Amino acid sequence: MTAPAPTTPLTPSERRIAQHVVNGLPTRQIAATETLSHHTVSSHMLSLRRKLHCPERCSLAVVTHSILSANEATAPVPDTPAPDLSTEQTKLLRAITEHSKPLDIAHGANIAPADLRAALDQLLADTGAPDTTRLVAWAHSWNLLTAKQTSTVQSGASQ
Repeated sequence: MTAPAPTTPLTPSERRIAQHVVNGLPTRQIAATETLSHHTVSSHMLSLRRKLHCPERCSLAVVTHSILSANEATAPVPDTPAPDLSTEQTKLLRAITEHSKPLDIAHGANIAPADLRAALDQLLADTGAPDTTRLVAWAHSWNLLTAKQTSTVQSGASQ
């Protein structure tokens, strides 16, 4: 495995946007909260994606993982304690942090593609997370994603 490319530090404005992403806010809500135009937020998102080596089309779950792995934002503290995940659920969680396409997530988690939706729904139900982006953020808070447990995104090929 090759070492991940170093990231470029985010500007204070990008860091504020990154924190909102980690907290699960959509672009339009970030714009309203920061009193910025939707286009300005999108521009910041494009810049922070580049700096974190996240292609434009990678999922917000992958972006969130990259932001938190680079210590550019603080993981939100969930209301519930860390769940006791099965080995299969842990593999799925890791796959969500590394891939954006459902087929790649399924392969990364060693799940049949036809079973992915049910496995994701069960993982979200078991953790209480409303979506995969918040699941990844909460997993960082619960220390379920350490450097030893998951690899950093290597390229945009599968995203």
